Amino acid sequence: EYDAMRAYHFAEIVRQHDIDIYELNEDVTINDKNFRRGNAYIIPRNQPQYRLIEAMFEIRTEFQDSLFYDISAWTMPYAFNLQYEPIARRSFNENWLGNRVEDRSMEGSITGQSSEYAYLMPWEPYYTPKALYAIFEAGLRAKVATDEFSLNGASYSYGTIMIPVQNQDKRSEEIKQILDDILRDAPVEIVAVGTGLSQEGINLGSPAFQNIEKPKVAILAEGGVSSYDAGEVWHLLDQRYNMPLTMLPLGDVGTADLSRYNVIVMVDGSYSTLDADKQQKLKQWVEQGGSIVAMKRAAKWLSDTGLTNIKYKKNEQDSTQQHSYVTMNDRRGAQVIGGAIFNATLDITHPLGYGYRDENLTVFRNNALFMEPSKNPYGSPLRYTDAPLASGYISGPNLDSLTNSAAITVNAVGRGRVISMTDNPNFRAFWYGTNKLFANALFFSQIISANAAR
Repeated sequence: EYDAMRAYHFAEIVRQHDIDIYELNEDVTINDKNFRRGNAYIIPRNQPQYRLIEAMFEIRTEFQDSLFYDISAWTMPYAFNLQYEPIARRSFNENWLGNRVEDRSMEGSITGQSSEYAYLMPWEPYYTPKALYAIFEAGLRAKVATDEFSLNGASYSYGTIMIPVQNQDKRSEEIKQILDDILRDAPVEIVAVGTGLSQEGINLGSPAFQNIEKPKVAILAEGGVSSYDAGEVWHLLDQRYNMPLTMLPLGDVGTADLSRYNVIVMVDGSYSTLDADKQQKLKQWVEQGGSIVAMKRAAKWLSDTGLTNIKYKKNEQDSTQQHSYVTMNDRRGAQVIGGAIFNATLDITHPLGYGYRDENLTVFRNNALFMEPSKNPYGSPLRYTDAPLASGYISGPNLDSLTNSAAITVNAVGRGRVISMTDNPNFRAFWYGTNKLFANALFFSQIISANAAR
């Protein structure tokens, strides 16, 4: 109910496969999960594509074979981080079917009249990063709420954006026009408020509202960097968030003016061509206040080179066992995590967890790198659970290593931050449910306290 567009894009993909999907016509509770009219969809199985419907929702954790050409799980609602429940035939009610889902408006709206005090933008909707970047581009300042509050009968969670009207370089009517223009292309809701005095929680004038800066993003590219993963970052920022970024070749790191950027993204790949001088340049840039967002092997490289102090688990092979030579490739292949879905727990009060209302999150991974949790109790905001396998294949030894390991760890390096992710939150432009984790790293890394970083 807090993110209509993420659910709509799920419905959009369903429709593209010639499957009818309907709005829910009345409130329904199934297995203690509440689905509300206006905030939920229903897909009848009684239609020609019923086998595809079953495949989209299938959860499988047992397989006859342990070798896979590609990933081993495509459970769609997990990819979109959506609550769902199957409906037994005897429980189904035709009256639950509302209108068939069709194309919807991509416009946002402002609730209330124009304000002389401030505007609030909840961070939960999928396209809030797009709206916030446009607000920065228009020359406006913004702050983020680091705690909860209630105002005018509405509750606001961690990550709510405040656009003050006072102390801006534009008049109140100009600010209102800017926001109206932005919302024509960003389907989010902004609320005009006339007071900063909250009924509960922090007031709008509290220092718990922290200043944030416009992300100026570069992504290291070419050389041994994964073009797939780099392309997925570009697609998210360019096509969905309308955020420009610089593709910075590894070979140019030594001569580039890194002061032009406040965020550098390092996706999966090999960074062995970055010699000691370039490593030192990156380190100095972080120490001066920059943020690095590193994923998979890039995060491991930062640990190996000493820029972070993250420790990784090792799967020790039993050297006393003997196996037939002919089984070698199959045994090695069985230890590959080609792609599966796992349960994790997110600290939704942490800046990297802003915009999520539920601490339970399903994440995708296709690598066998396992980070040790931070010794700092606040330094690993996303961790795998003690029963992490949600759907797909993973070997027993890898499952043991993954259990209770860290999925995201934050390091303080001087005045800067290094955010290390074992997984790719932007996988194939399909994993909508974890895109917000990546966006949070771009927008909010600067406000993560040094006391909460490893």
